[in-house]
Amino acid sequence: MKMCAPKKTVLFVCTHNAIRSQIAEALLNEIYGDRYTAYSAGSDPTKMDPLVKTVMSEMDIDVSHHHSKGFSVFQEVPLDYVITLCDQAKESCPYFPGGNLRLHRSFADPSEFKGNHEETMNRYRQTRDEIKDWIEKEFG
Repeated sequence: MKMCAPKKTVLFVCTHNAIRSQIAEALLNEIYGDRYTAYSAGSDPTKMDPLVKTVMSEMDIDVSHHHSKGFSVFQEVPLDYVITLCDQAKESCPYFPGGNLRLHRSFADPSEFKGNHEETMNRYRQTRDEIKDWIEKEFG
């Protein structure tokens, strides 16, 4: 009988846990959920951006059950990776016991883009696709 290696745990962090970290959590769980369990949190959590639900549903990924969370939720969770996705979160990210590997990869915040609806949606899609490409390279 072949034994399966335990899944690695990953915590994605950005400031508000509203966009980038939510996208990364959903994508890693969708693409490599057989090898990883992903979570997300924010240094200053607010609420999940509704446009994230829209752009993720375009990939048939349902994030309607997601919500923004702070770091404290994960203080007792054994983590293999803690990954910050914006520079501000990198500066404010606390130490997590068991967070064996800390990585940083900054992605632009699509909510800072000011344009019409279609231009804004394209910026969210661009961020989603950049995160997806990075996850496939980093974890694939």
